[in-house]
Amino acid sequence: MNSEEEFYDAETGLESDDSCEVSFKDALVFDSKQLTDGSAAQENGVWERRKALPAEMISRNNFSVWSILKKCIGMELSKIAMPVVFNEPLSFLQRISEYMEHTQLIYKACGLSDSIERMQVVAAFAVSAVASQWERTGKPFNPLLGETYELVREDEGYRLISEQVSHHPPISAFHAQSLKQEFEFHGSVYPKLKFWGKSVEAEPKGTMTLELLKHKETYTWTNPMCCVHNIILGKLWIEQYGTVEIINHSTGDKCVLNFKPCGMFGKELHKVEGHIQDKNKKKRQVIYGKWTECIYGVDPKVYDTYRKTGGDSKKLKEVSDEDDMAEVQETVTVIPGSALLWRITPRPAHSAQMYNFTSFALTLNELEPGMERLLAPTDCRLRPDIRAMENGDIVFLQTFRHIKKERLEEKQRAARRERSQDEEEWSTRWFQLGTNPHTGAEDWLYTGGYFDRNYTDCPNIY
Repeated sequence: MNSEEEFYDAETGLESDDSCEVSFKDALVFDSKQLTDGSAAQENGVWERRKALPAEMISRNNFSVWSILKKCIGMELSKIAMPVVFNEPLSFLQRISEYMEHTQLIYKACGLSDSIERMQVVAAFAVSAVASQWERTGKPFNPLLGETYELVREDEGYRLISEQVSHHPPISAFHAQSLKQEFEFHGSVYPKLKFWGKSVEAEPKGTMTLELLKHKETYTWTNPMCCVHNIILGKLWIEQYGTVEIINHSTGDKCVLNFKPCGMFGKELHKVEGHIQDKNKKKRQVIYGKWTECIYGVDPKVYDTYRKTGGDSKKLKEVSDEDDMAEVQETVTVIPGSALLWRITPRPAHSAQMYNFTSFALTLNELEPGMERLLAPTDCRLRPDIRAMENGDIVFLQTFRHIKKERLEEKQRAARRERSQDEEEWSTRWFQLGTNPHTGAEDWLYTGGYFDRNYTDCPNIY
Protein backbone atom coordinates (compact mmCIF):
# COMPACT_ATOMS: atom_id res chain seq x y z
CA MET A 1 0.00 0.00 0.00
CA ASN A 2 1.40 3.35 -1.05
CA SER A 3 1.09 5.69 1.92
CA GLU A 4 2.31 8.62 -0.16
CA GLU A 5 -1.15 8.72 -1.77
CA GLU A 6 -3.40 11.66 -0.92
CA PHE A 7 -5.23 10.73 2.28
CA TYR A 8 -7.58 13.69 2.66
CA ASP A 9 -10.39 13.80 0.15
CA ALA A 10 -11.60 17.36 0.57
CA GLU A 11 -10.30 20.70 -0.60
CA THR A 12 -11.61 23.89 0.94
CA GLY A 13 -12.41 25.69 -2.28
CA LEU A 14 -11.31 28.83 -0.43
CA GLU A 15 -8.27 31.02 -0.75
CA SER A 16 -5.62 30.21 1.82
CA ASP A 17 -4.51 32.93 4.20
CA ASP A 18 -0.90 32.16 4.99
CA SER A 19 -0.75 34.99 7.50
CA CYS A 20 -3.16 33.20 9.79
CA GLU A 21 -1.47 30.56 11.93
CA VAL A 22 -3.57 27.56 12.85
CA SER A 23 -2.23 25.00 15.30
CA PHE A 24 -3.09 21.32 15.10
CA LYS A 25 -2.81 21.20 18.85
CA ASP A 26 -5.36 23.98 19.21
CA ALA A 27 -7.75 22.16 16.90
CA LEU A 28 -7.66 19.08 19.13
CA VAL A 29 -8.55 20.80 22.37
CA PHE A 30 -11.87 19.71 23.88
CA ASP A 31 -12.78 20.95 27.34
CA SER A 32 -15.73 18.95 28.65
CA LYS A 33 -16.16 21.45 31.47
CA GLN A 34 -17.09 24.23 29.06
CA LEU A 35 -20.86 24.10 28.91
CA THR A 36 -21.74 25.81 25.66
CA ASP A 37 -24.62 24.97 23.36
CA GLY A 38 -24.17 21.40 22.19
CA SER A 39 -21.32 20.62 24.58
CA ALA A 40 -21.06 17.87 27.13
CA ALA A 41 -22.94 18.05 30.42
CA GLN A 42 -23.13 16.20 33.69
CA GLU A 43 -26.19 16.23 35.88
CA ASN A 44 -26.25 14.61 39.34
CA GLY A 45 -23.00 12.85 38.44
CA VAL A 46 -24.56 11.07 35.44
CA TRP A 47 -22.99 11.59 32.03
CA GLU A 48 -25.37 13.01 29.43
CA ARG A 49 -24.48 12.81 25.76
CA ARG A 50 -24.75 16.03 23.82
CA LYS A 51 -27.90 16.94 21.93
CA ALA A 52 -26.33 19.37 19.45
CA LEU A 53 -23.06 20.11 17.69
CA PRO A 54 -20.83 22.95 18.95
CA ALA A 55 -21.72 25.00 15.86
CA GLU A 56 -24.37 24.98 13.16
CA MET A 57 -23.76 23.58 9.69
CA ILE A 58 -21.37 25.58 7.50
CA SER A 59 -23.25 27.19 4.62
CA ARG A 60 -22.83 25.73 1.13
CA ASN A 61 -24.60 28.57 -0.68
CA ASN A 62 -21.45 30.11 -2.12
CA PHE A 63 -20.12 26.90 -3.68
CA SER A 64 -21.05 25.16 -6.89
CA VAL A 65 -20.61 21.41 -6.97
CA TRP A 66 -21.34 21.49 -10.71
CA SER A 67 -18.16 23.46 -11.37
CA ILE A 68 -16.22 20.46 -10.07
CA LEU A 69 -18.35 17.55 -11.28
CA LYS A 70 -19.11 18.68 -14.84
CA LYS A 71 -15.96 16.97 -16.13
CA CYS A 72 -16.52 13.81 -14.10
CA ILE A 73 -19.66 12.25 -15.60
CA GLY A 74 -19.42 8.45 -15.43
CA MET A 75 -16.27 8.57 -13.30
CA GLU A 76 -15.60 6.93 -9.94
CA LEU A 77 -15.58 9.76 -7.41
CA SER A 78 -13.23 8.48 -4.69
CA LYS A 79 -10.24 10.32 -6.20
CA ILE A 80 -12.01 13.61 -6.93
CA ALA A 81 -11.28 16.45 -4.49
CA MET A 82 -14.52 18.11 -3.42
CA PRO A 83 -14.91 21.38 -1.49
CA VAL A 84 -14.85 20.51 2.19
CA VAL A 85 -18.11 22.42 2.76
CA PHE A 86 -19.92 19.55 1.04
CA ASN A 87 -18.70 17.18 3.75
CA GLU A 88 -20.32 16.47 7.09
CA PRO A 89 -18.17 16.47 10.26
CA LEU A 90 -17.87 12.70 10.55
CA SER A 91 -15.42 10.18 9.17
CA PHE A 92 -16.85 7.35 7.07
CA LEU A 93 -15.82 5.05 9.94
CA GLN A 94 -18.22 6.95 12.18
CA ARG A 95 -20.88 6.86 9.49
CA ILE A 96 -20.86 3.06 9.31
CA SER A 97 -21.07 2.86 13.10
CA GLU A 98 -24.58 4.28 12.68
CA TYR A 99 -25.61 0.72 11.81
CA MET A 100 -25.73 0.31 15.59
CA GLU A 101 -28.37 2.96 16.26
CA HIS A 102 -31.14 0.35 16.53
CA THR A 103 -29.17 -2.34 18.35
CA GLN A 104 -32.28 -3.08 20.41
CA LEU A 105 -33.54 -5.06 17.41
CA ILE A 106 -30.60 -7.45 17.68
CA TYR A 107 -31.34 -8.00 21.36
CA LYS A 108 -34.98 -8.60 20.50
CA ALA A 109 -33.98 -11.23 17.94
CA CYS A 110 -31.72 -12.89 20.51
CA GLY A 111 -34.72 -13.34 22.82
CA LEU A 112 -37.04 -14.99 20.29
CA SER A 113 -37.40 -18.78 20.12
CA ASP A 114 -38.80 -19.05 16.57
CA SER A 115 -36.37 -18.73 13.66
CA ILE A 116 -38.90 -17.01 11.35
CA GLU A 117 -39.65 -14.43 14.02
CA ARG A 118 -35.93 -13.89 14.48
CA MET A 119 -35.49 -13.45 10.74
CA GLN A 120 -38.14 -10.76 10.46
CA VAL A 121 -36.56 -8.77 13.28
CA VAL A 122 -33.12 -9.16 11.66
CA ALA A 123 -34.69 -7.91 8.43
CA ALA A 124 -35.99 -4.86 10.29
CA PHE A 125 -32.48 -4.28 11.64
CA ALA A 126 -31.02 -4.48 8.12
CA VAL A 127 -33.49 -1.80 7.00
CA SER A 128 -32.86 0.36 10.06
CA ALA A 129 -29.13 0.31 9.32
CA VAL A 130 -29.65 2.51 6.23
CA ALA A 131 -32.39 4.72 7.70
CA SER A 132 -29.95 7.33 9.01
CA GLN A 133 -29.04 8.18 5.40
CA TRP A 134 -32.41 9.83 4.85
CA GLU A 135 -31.77 13.49 3.89
CA ARG A 136 -28.05 13.10 4.74
CA THR A 137 -26.64 14.71 1.61
CA GLY A 138 -23.27 15.64 3.12
CA LYS A 139 -20.29 13.46 2.31
CA PRO A 140 -18.40 11.91 5.24
CA PHE A 141 -14.64 12.46 5.31
CA ASN A 142 -12.58 9.71 3.70
CA PRO A 143 -10.66 7.91 6.46
CA LEU A 144 -6.86 7.93 6.46
CA LEU A 145 -5.10 4.62 6.03
CA GLY A 146 -4.83 3.14 9.52
CA GLU A 147 -7.48 5.44 10.98
CA THR A 148 -9.70 3.84 13.63
CA TYR A 149 -12.93 4.55 15.45
CA GLU A 150 -14.20 2.95 18.62
CA LEU A 151 -17.75 3.16 19.93
CA VAL A 152 -18.37 1.85 23.45
CA ARG A 153 -21.93 1.96 24.74
CA GLU A 154 -21.95 0.16 28.08
CA ASP A 155 -25.52 1.33 28.73
CA GLU A 156 -26.62 -0.46 25.56
CA GLY A 157 -24.32 -3.43 26.11
CA TYR A 158 -22.00 -3.34 23.09
CA ARG A 159 -18.74 -2.00 21.73
CA LEU A 160 -17.46 -1.48 18.19
CA ILE A 161 -14.05 -1.02 16.58
CA SER A 162 -13.45 -0.04 12.96
CA GLU A 163 -10.30 0.51 10.92
CA GLN A 164 -9.47 1.86 7.46
CA VAL A 165 -7.68 -1.20 6.11
CA SER A 166 -7.08 -0.02 2.54
CA HIS A 167 -6.74 3.37 0.86
CA HIS A 168 -6.91 2.43 -2.84
CA PRO A 169 -9.50 1.00 -3.04
CA PRO A 170 -10.95 2.57 0.13
CA ILE A 171 -12.09 -0.25 2.43
CA SER A 172 -13.43 0.18 5.96
CA ALA A 173 -13.75 -2.82 8.29
CA PHE A 174 -15.77 -2.94 11.49
CA HIS A 175 -16.55 -5.39 14.28
CA ALA A 176 -19.20 -4.96 17.00
CA GLN A 177 -19.87 -7.32 19.86
CA SER A 178 -22.21 -7.63 22.79
CA LEU A 179 -20.55 -7.15 26.18
CA LYS A 180 -22.42 -10.26 27.38
CA GLN A 181 -21.51 -12.46 24.40
CA GLU A 182 -25.00 -12.33 22.88
CA PHE A 183 -24.07 -11.29 19.34
CA GLU A 184 -21.30 -10.25 16.95
CA PHE A 185 -21.90 -7.96 13.99
CA HIS A 186 -19.12 -7.30 11.48
CA GLY A 187 -18.28 -6.51 7.91
CA SER A 188 -16.17 -4.51 5.48
CA VAL A 189 -17.47 -1.78 3.20
CA TYR A 190 -16.00 -0.66 -0.11
CA PRO A 191 -18.17 2.26 -1.30
CA LYS A 192 -18.08 2.96 -5.04
CA LEU A 193 -19.46 6.36 -6.08
CA LYS A 194 -20.25 7.47 -9.62
CA PHE A 195 -21.57 10.73 -11.00
CA TRP A 196 -24.22 10.46 -13.71
CA GLY A 197 -24.90 14.08 -14.57
CA LYS A 198 -27.89 14.83 -12.32
CA SER A 199 -27.20 12.27 -9.60
CA VAL A 200 -24.49 10.52 -7.63
CA GLU A 201 -24.84 6.77 -7.23
CA ALA A 202 -23.24 4.90 -4.32
CA GLU A 203 -22.77 1.14 -4.40
CA PRO A 204 -21.95 -0.09 -0.86
CA LYS A 205 -19.96 -3.16 -1.82
CA GLY A 206 -19.31 -5.47 1.10
CA THR A 207 -21.10 -8.05 3.23
CA MET A 208 -22.75 -7.57 6.62
CA THR A 209 -22.51 -10.57 8.98
CA LEU A 210 -24.64 -10.91 12.12
CA GLU A 211 -24.07 -13.80 14.51
CA LEU A 212 -26.65 -14.59 17.21
CA LEU A 213 -24.41 -16.59 19.51
CA LYS A 214 -27.11 -18.09 21.76
CA HIS A 215 -28.94 -19.55 18.77
CA LYS A 216 -25.73 -20.39 16.89
CA GLU A 217 -27.11 -18.60 13.86
CA THR A 218 -25.36 -16.46 11.27
CA TYR A 219 -27.06 -14.02 8.90
CA THR A 220 -25.42 -12.25 5.95
CA TRP A 221 -26.60 -9.56 3.54
CA THR A 222 -25.44 -6.64 1.42
CA ASN A 223 -26.89 -3.14 1.63
CA PRO A 224 -29.00 -1.58 -1.17
CA MET A 225 -27.82 0.97 -3.70
CA CYS A 226 -28.08 4.63 -2.74
CA CYS A 227 -28.58 7.57 -5.09
CA VAL A 228 -28.50 11.33 -4.39
CA HIS A 229 -30.59 13.23 -6.94
CA ASN A 230 -30.59 16.85 -8.15
CA ILE A 231 -26.86 17.38 -7.75
CA ILE A 232 -26.88 20.29 -10.23
CA LEU A 233 -30.20 22.01 -9.62
CA GLY A 234 -33.14 21.62 -7.24
CA LYS A 235 -33.59 20.10 -3.81
CA LEU A 236 -31.32 17.16 -3.06
CA TRP A 237 -33.13 13.93 -2.25
CA ILE A 238 -32.05 10.36 -1.61
CA GLU A 239 -33.43 7.01 -2.65
CA GLN A 240 -32.36 3.47 -1.79
CA TYR A 241 -33.09 0.76 -4.30
CA GLY A 242 -32.22 -2.81 -5.20
CA THR A 243 -32.73 -6.30 -3.83
CA VAL A 244 -31.32 -7.29 -0.45
CA GLU A 245 -31.13 -10.99 0.40
CA ILE A 246 -30.69 -11.94 4.05
CA ILE A 247 -29.61 -15.54 4.50
CA ASN A 248 -29.74 -17.55 7.71
CA HIS A 249 -26.83 -19.92 7.10
CA SER A 250 -27.86 -22.14 10.02
CA THR A 251 -31.52 -22.84 9.09
CA GLY A 252 -31.64 -22.11 5.38
CA ASP A 253 -34.30 -19.41 5.88
CA LYS A 254 -34.06 -16.43 3.53
CA CYS A 255 -35.55 -12.96 3.49
CA VAL A 256 -35.75 -11.14 0.16
CA LEU A 257 -36.31 -7.38 0.46
CA ASN A 258 -37.00 -5.14 -2.51
CA PHE A 259 -36.05 -1.49 -1.95
CA LYS A 260 -38.17 0.03 -4.68
CA PRO A 261 -37.01 2.85 -6.96
CA CYS A 262 -39.36 5.82 -6.78
CA GLY A 263 -40.74 5.46 -10.31
CA MET A 264 -41.95 8.17 -12.68
CA PHE A 265 -44.57 9.64 -10.34
CA GLY A 266 -42.87 8.95 -7.02
CA LYS A 267 -45.43 6.24 -6.20
CA GLU A 268 -42.86 3.82 -4.79
CA LEU A 269 -40.55 6.34 -3.11
CA HIS A 270 -38.86 4.86 0.00
CA LYS A 271 -40.98 1.67 -0.13
CA VAL A 272 -39.62 -1.69 0.98
CA GLU A 273 -41.47 -4.95 0.30
CA GLY A 274 -40.38 -8.56 0.61
CA HIS A 275 -40.95 -11.92 2.15
CA ILE A 276 -39.36 -14.59 4.31
CA GLN A 277 -39.14 -18.13 3.01
CA ASP A 278 -37.99 -21.27 4.79
CA LYS A 279 -35.47 -23.79 3.49
CA ASN A 280 -38.27 -25.45 1.49
CA LYS A 281 -38.98 -22.10 -0.20
CA LYS A 282 -42.37 -21.82 1.45
CA LYS A 283 -43.35 -18.19 2.00
CA ARG A 284 -43.73 -17.70 5.76
CA GLN A 285 -44.02 -13.96 6.29
CA VAL A 286 -44.40 -10.75 4.29
CA ILE A 287 -42.37 -7.65 5.16
CA TYR A 288 -43.44 -4.16 4.06
CA GLY A 289 -43.06 -0.49 4.93
CA LYS A 290 -40.64 2.35 4.26
CA TRP A 291 -36.99 2.62 5.15
CA THR A 292 -37.61 6.25 6.15
CA GLU A 293 -40.50 5.44 8.48
CA CYS A 294 -41.37 1.94 9.69
CA ILE A 295 -41.41 -1.77 8.84
CA TYR A 296 -44.24 -4.25 9.43
CA GLY A 297 -44.62 -8.03 9.18
CA VAL A 298 -47.83 -9.86 8.25
CA ASP A 299 -49.00 -13.37 7.37
CA PRO A 300 -48.76 -14.01 3.59
CA LYS A 301 -52.42 -15.11 3.32
CA VAL A 302 -53.61 -11.93 5.02
CA TYR A 303 -51.38 -9.87 2.74
CA ASP A 304 -52.60 -11.58 -0.44
CA THR A 305 -56.25 -11.21 0.58
CA TYR A 306 -55.73 -7.53 1.33
CA ARG A 307 -54.10 -6.90 -2.03
CA LYS A 308 -56.79 -8.81 -3.96
CA THR A 309 -59.59 -6.82 -2.35
CA GLY A 310 -57.88 -3.55 -3.18
CA GLY A 311 -57.51 -2.60 0.46
CA ASP A 312 -54.47 -0.45 -0.24
CA SER A 313 -55.89 1.46 -3.21
CA LYS A 314 -54.92 4.74 -1.65
CA LYS A 315 -54.75 7.71 -4.00
CA LEU A 316 -51.20 8.88 -4.38
CA LYS A 317 -50.00 12.33 -5.23
CA GLU A 318 -48.75 12.33 -8.80
CA VAL A 319 -45.54 14.25 -9.32
CA SER A 320 -44.41 15.28 -12.78
CA ASP A 321 -41.39 17.34 -11.76
CA GLU A 322 -38.42 15.34 -10.48
CA ASP A 323 -37.44 18.27 -8.26
CA ASP A 324 -40.55 17.63 -6.15
CA MET A 325 -39.89 13.93 -5.54
CA ALA A 326 -38.53 14.47 -2.06
CA GLU A 327 -41.86 16.03 -1.01
CA VAL A 328 -43.83 12.82 -1.63
CA GLN A 329 -44.13 11.58 1.95
CA GLU A 330 -47.23 9.39 2.09
CA THR A 331 -47.43 7.30 5.25
CA VAL A 332 -47.42 3.51 5.24
CA THR A 333 -50.87 1.96 4.90
CA VAL A 334 -51.03 -0.63 7.68
CA ILE A 335 -52.64 -3.94 6.78
CA PRO A 336 -54.95 -5.23 9.57
CA GLY A 337 -53.22 -7.99 11.52
CA SER A 338 -49.71 -6.62 10.90
CA ALA A 339 -47.03 -6.48 13.59
CA LEU A 340 -44.82 -3.40 13.89
CA LEU A 341 -41.18 -4.51 13.66
CA TRP A 342 -39.39 -1.16 13.68
CA ARG A 343 -40.11 2.56 13.64
CA ILE A 344 -37.54 5.25 12.92
CA THR A 345 -36.45 7.44 15.82
CA PRO A 346 -37.61 11.06 15.31
CA ARG A 347 -34.78 13.46 14.57
CA PRO A 348 -34.05 16.51 16.73
CA ALA A 349 -36.01 19.65 15.87
CA HIS A 350 -32.76 21.40 14.89
CA SER A 351 -31.49 18.50 12.74
CA ALA A 352 -31.57 20.55 9.51
CA GLN A 353 -29.06 22.99 11.01
CA MET A 354 -26.89 20.07 12.16
CA TYR A 355 -26.21 18.33 8.80
CA ASN A 356 -29.52 16.42 9.19
CA PHE A 357 -27.91 14.28 11.89
CA THR A 358 -29.93 11.90 14.01
CA SER A 359 -29.67 12.17 17.79
CA PHE A 360 -27.32 9.17 17.62
CA ALA A 361 -25.07 10.77 14.98
CA LEU A 362 -24.76 13.97 17.03
CA THR A 363 -22.87 12.01 19.70
CA LEU A 364 -20.40 10.13 17.51
CA ASN A 365 -17.59 12.71 17.42
CA GLU A 366 -18.01 13.73 21.04
CA LEU A 367 -15.01 13.51 23.34
CA GLU A 368 -16.26 12.44 26.74
CA PRO A 369 -14.30 13.49 29.85
CA GLY A 370 -11.09 11.46 30.14
CA MET A 371 -11.60 9.79 26.77
CA GLU A 372 -8.44 11.18 25.17
CA ARG A 373 -6.29 9.20 27.61
CA LEU A 374 -7.95 5.96 26.50
CA LEU A 375 -8.28 6.41 22.75
CA ALA A 376 -5.83 4.99 20.26
CA PRO A 377 -3.86 7.83 18.60
CA THR A 378 -5.46 6.77 15.31
CA ASP A 379 -9.05 7.43 16.48
CA CYS A 380 -10.83 9.84 14.13
CA ARG A 381 -12.13 11.95 17.02
CA LEU A 382 -8.60 13.35 17.03
CA ARG A 383 -8.67 14.45 13.38
CA PRO A 384 -8.14 18.22 13.24
CA ASP A 385 -10.14 18.76 10.04
CA ILE A 386 -13.28 16.99 11.28
CA ARG A 387 -13.00 18.71 14.66
CA ALA A 388 -12.62 22.12 12.99
CA MET A 389 -15.64 21.56 10.76
CA GLU A 390 -17.73 20.44 13.71
CA ASN A 391 -16.73 23.63 15.54
CA GLY A 392 -17.57 25.78 12.51
CA ASP A 393 -13.94 26.92 12.33
CA ILE A 394 -13.84 28.40 8.83
CA VAL A 395 -10.42 29.97 9.46
CA PHE A 396 -8.87 26.54 9.97
CA LEU A 397 -10.61 25.25 6.85
CA GLN A 398 -9.27 28.20 4.84
CA THR A 399 -5.68 27.26 5.69
CA PHE A 400 -6.15 23.52 5.75
CA ARG A 401 -4.62 22.74 2.34
CA HIS A 402 -1.42 24.53 3.30
CA ILE A 403 -1.25 22.83 6.69
CA LYS A 404 -2.00 19.47 5.16
CA LYS A 405 0.93 19.71 2.77
CA GLU A 406 3.31 21.01 5.41
CA ARG A 407 2.39 18.75 8.30
CA LEU A 408 0.49 15.66 7.18
CA GLU A 409 1.81 14.70 3.78
CA GLU A 410 5.43 15.08 4.85
CA LYS A 411 4.75 12.84 7.84
CA GLN A 412 3.23 10.24 5.50
CA ARG A 413 6.19 10.41 3.10
CA ALA A 414 8.66 10.11 5.99
CA ALA A 415 6.85 7.03 7.26
CA ARG A 416 6.94 5.51 3.79
CA ARG A 417 10.69 6.18 3.46
CA GLU A 418 11.31 4.61 6.85
CA ARG A 419 9.37 1.49 5.91
CA SER A 420 11.19 1.34 2.57
CA GLN A 421 14.56 1.40 4.33
CA ASP A 422 13.45 -1.41 6.59
CA GLU A 423 11.88 -3.25 3.64
CA GLU A 424 8.53 -3.21 5.44
CA GLU A 425 5.08 -3.03 3.90
CA TRP A 426 2.12 -1.24 5.43
CA SER A 427 0.12 -3.65 7.59
CA THR A 428 -3.25 -3.27 9.24
CA ARG A 429 -3.35 -3.29 13.04
CA TRP A 430 -6.69 -4.74 14.11
CA PHE A 431 -8.05 -6.55 11.03
CA GLN A 432 -6.55 -8.97 8.54
CA LEU A 433 -7.68 -10.14 5.12
CA GLY A 434 -9.21 -13.60 5.27
CA THR A 435 -12.22 -15.63 4.19
CA ASN A 436 -15.71 -15.21 5.58
CA PRO A 437 -16.48 -18.78 6.70
CA HIS A 438 -20.18 -18.36 5.96
CA THR A 439 -20.03 -16.92 2.45
CA GLY A 440 -16.62 -18.18 1.33
CA ALA A 441 -15.85 -14.67 0.08
CA GLU A 442 -12.82 -12.54 0.87
CA ASP A 443 -13.42 -10.42 3.96
CA TRP A 444 -11.57 -8.36 6.57
CA LEU A 445 -11.73 -10.11 9.94
CA TYR A 446 -11.10 -8.65 13.38
CA THR A 447 -7.99 -10.12 15.02
CA GLY A 448 -8.87 -8.93 18.53
CA GLY A 449 -6.92 -7.06 21.17
CA TYR A 450 -8.02 -3.48 20.55
CA PHE A 451 -9.77 -3.05 23.89
CA ASP A 452 -6.67 -4.26 25.78
CA ARG A 453 -5.66 -0.59 25.36
CA ASN A 454 -2.09 -1.30 24.31
CA TYR A 455 -1.44 1.23 21.54
CA THR A 456 2.33 1.58 21.80
CA ASP A 457 2.84 0.45 18.20
CA CYS A 458 0.02 2.57 16.74
CA PRO A 459 1.34 5.36 14.50
CA ASN A 460 0.41 8.96 15.14
CA ILE A 461 -1.15 9.55 11.73
CA TYR A 462 -2.45 13.03 12.51
